[in-house]
Amino acid sequence: MDFPTKLEAVYARIDQFDPIHYARTRNFIQGGVSYLSPYLSRGFITVPQVVARLKSRGIGMDQAEKFIQELAWREFYTRTWFQKGDQIFADIRHAQVGVQNIGIPEAILSARTGIRAMDKHLAIFPQTGYLHNHLRMYLAAILCNVGKYHWLAPANWLYYHLLDGDLASNALSWQWCAGTFSSKPYYANQANINTYTGMEQSGTFLDYSYEELPLQAVPDALKKSTELNLVFEAPRTQPLQLKLDCRTFIYTHYTLDPTFHQGEEGNRILVLEPSHFKKHPMSPRTIQFILDLAANIPGLQVYVGEYTDLAVHGIFRDHPINAHFKGIREAYPCLAPSLVGEFPSFFSFWNKLAKQLA
Repeated sequence: MDFPTKLEAVYARIDQFDPIHYARTRNFIQGGVSYLSPYLSRGFITVPQVVARLKSRGIGMDQAEKFIQELAWREFYTRTWFQKGDQIFADIRHAQVGVQNIGIPEAILSARTGIRAMDKHLAIFPQTGYLHNHLRMYLAAILCNVGKYHWLAPANWLYYHLLDGDLASNALSWQWCAGTFSSKPYYANQANINTYTGMEQSGTFLDYSYEELPLQAVPDALKKSTELNLVFEAPRTQPLQLKLDCRTFIYTHYTLDPTFHQGEEGNRILVLEPSHFKKHPMSPRTIQFILDLAANIPGLQVYVGEYTDLAVHGIFRDHPINAHFKGIREAYPCLAPSLVGEFPSFFSFWNKLAKQLA
């Protein structure tokens, strides 16, 4: 799948999206997908902007409820990140049950798990930077609940390569599958994978009933693990040239909205903090994708360094990634700004949100 980086092309993708087809087929690997997640993760477009463009086509909750609900999952995860901070990178509600392994199986990195539907996509994943959401769930189920791996290292590996890598959506989705952010672990057997991927495979380590699958020993294919060495390569940049008599607008790789204070005079800086990328590295492909999106913002300069060393009183959009920034913090764009407080589950959040969107 191609991911263009011009704003007009992304708007066109929203305007051509069919939410009814999506609702019917989204769980199938060849089904309807919006392919908007890399842009939403980068803040290049926002969830309210997407919903507004749908409404401008006469598409409301009746036609797009399932799609808007999926967008709301993203908002729920971001709210959790706002509220919990770095707690999202540890077992957030319950300890993961049955962990026997740390790291990631070599079979994942070499795309030789023996599950053909997975291996087919894992083989090209580092080059494409994209996996269908159902494949991500299968991957987490296989590693956490069949392979008995703790979720964190595989989640870090996936995040590193994903063009749409969002720390909250990634970590909390893995935790949902592992049962640390949900009521029970998620399993998918071979019959399920065959149904949604169009494959016909049998005799695998997943070819059991849902009653039998949790009782199986760790498959031989997943036993050999390896440690990860995920490295962030900082892009080359030029020294900043700042106008001292102007305001300074600050962007991050999560808040790259070209419409942010669009047309106003001022310095514009994309801040890439080494301290952040040391903890949460991204692949060179993903960094280049971010830089290509940033090129849509006129006059934007790229700064690799700590925000505190800039010594500017910036104007920026609120986000968990910039909680430590000093300056003028503007509201994070969400579907229901008046909906406050913590929610014990997504659906407790959705039930209230849906009433405001109706």
